[in-house]
Amino acid sequence: MIVGVPKEIKQQEYRIALTPEAVRRLVDKGHTVLVEKSAGEGALFEDSQYLEVGARIVSSHAELYSSSELIVKVKEPLPEELALLNEQHTLFAYLHLASSKALTEALLKRKITGIAFETVETPDGTHPLLAPMSEIAGRVATLEGAKHLQRPCGGVGKLLATFVEGELAPKVVVIGAGVAGTAAARTAAALGGDVTVLDIKEEALNEVASLLNGKVTTLISTSDTIKDSVSRADLVIGAVYKSGDKAPHIITREHLKLMKNRSVIVDIAIDQGGCVETSRPTTHSDPVFEVDGVIHYCVANMPGCVPVTSTVAISKAIVPYVEEIADNGWKKALRQNESLAKGLNVYKGKVTYEPIAELFGLPYLPLQEVLEE
Repeated sequence: MIVGVPKEIKQQEYRIALTPEAVRRLVDKGHTVLVEKSAGEGALFEDSQYLEVGARIVSSHAELYSSSELIVKVKEPLPEELALLNEQHTLFAYLHLASSKALTEALLKRKITGIAFETVETPDGTHPLLAPMSEIAGRVATLEGAKHLQRPCGGVGKLLATFVEGELAPKVVVIGAGVAGTAAARTAAALGGDVTVLDIKEEALNEVASLLNGKVTTLISTSDTIKDSVSRADLVIGAVYKSGDKAPHIITREHLKLMKNRSVIVDIAIDQGGCVETSRPTTHSDPVFEVDGVIHYCVANMPGCVPVTSTVAISKAIVPYVEEIADNGWKKALRQNESLAKGLNVYKGKVTYEPIAELFGLPYLPLQEVLEE
């Protein structure tokens, strides 16, 4: 199969989907891998490293897309990339369709086969291709929250670190005890924050408490506990994730009225539409805005600020699945791998992931019908 790895063109997106070592694995199995010129430079991988493992370097987006069957990339395609996609392509990437009906409809119009990293799901309910980036996003969220608590960045002026003896530690509230939330809580606790984690599942809270040796307070998430917690917080991290669906608004504008002036919210769920009512996507170059005296950090590709770390993590997670698709073709690969099959989001102009179809009121084609064709 001809596998294409394009250069990411989303603003300040420095990651690349596959490392040279991952490309070597594909080439050794007889596949042709096309890598766009300078695609890996943001993650410190040179074109020469891809050439050394047998990849071909192509000079443009247009050439790569026109020559490839399987497109493996990090972020969802932008309009100029959508124009290059057609029904002969299989796209394997983070799509996060719940955040954009326009993108969903554009992919349907192009009639591509779209497999989303974030909805690949194992029988135990975990998301192996989302987890590495969730882990990194959680850690980045705390570090960026700490930065924006600083007065020059608009915050109240508190240090989220080992605090002066006799002074109270800054209060950090993490809503959601999944991979991202747990990573955020771990980082905040390690820095010296007074950390509270909320979730609707007691089992998840018990896991966090055990993992962090009781260094965090855990609470069942209810309207009352959320109100009380955010009203005391210096930093709130929203880490609520609903698989493949739009994130629910756990924090509303009314909650902002309860919060301290110059406190900070970091919305990790912004890729899925955000779990804060007042959130909107931002970029690394312009990461924050203020609503009702509360600083909002809502960068839509948080792990993109550490592309070397993120690229290695993404590539390691996805390459076994890329191999399956390349070796067998996407349909046979999905028939053989139930977890990978759950990643199929769009096919021949129809939505094949039910939460997305329901969210946007779009035609739904059950996965089983696709695989039985």
